Amino acid sequence: MGLSLILAAAMALAGCAYEYEDAFASGTESASAPGSTDAALPGDPATRQPVSGAELDAWLSLVLPATEGEVLHTGYGTLEADEEREETTAQLPSGTYSLTLACRSPRRVSFSIEHGDQELVDLNLRCETPRVNVVYLSADAVLTIKVEAVAGANFAYRVTRI
Repeated sequence: MGLSLILAAAMALAGCAYEYEDAFASGTESASAPGSTDAALPGDPATRQPVSGAELDAWLSLVLPATEGEVLHTGYGTLEADEEREETTAQLPSGTYSLTLACRSPRRVSFSIEHGDQELVDLNLRCETPRVNVVYLSADAVLTIKVEAVAGANFAYRVTRI
């Protein structure tokens, strides 16, 4: 039973990886570069295109499903190419929080979450699966959430007290 729990945890964590884009990459691969060794099939490209209206609502319920924790702040929207959005939460009491981040775009979307000049989260998220980060706030805090997209994108995030 212990081995099956370890294998299940490893499989769940396999989809949680994120990578930073190489600032010097030209965006094209060399013809002599080896192909991907990832055995996973690529997703449908249509599922990475930004949506609006009822499709956006359906995507939100998929990436930010109901939770048992106390949801203190939720944000979502659409970004144009090279657009940055900055939002702030209301004052949050000290405690432990989960920050769920999700996006829908053909490219990665950058999320940065800060408290004053302290950066709590800084990542370029691959838009196939939501990412959950857990942070501890030792004192009451207002978080600043910045989202930036190189290509058109939908984004969503949720701050939940756990």
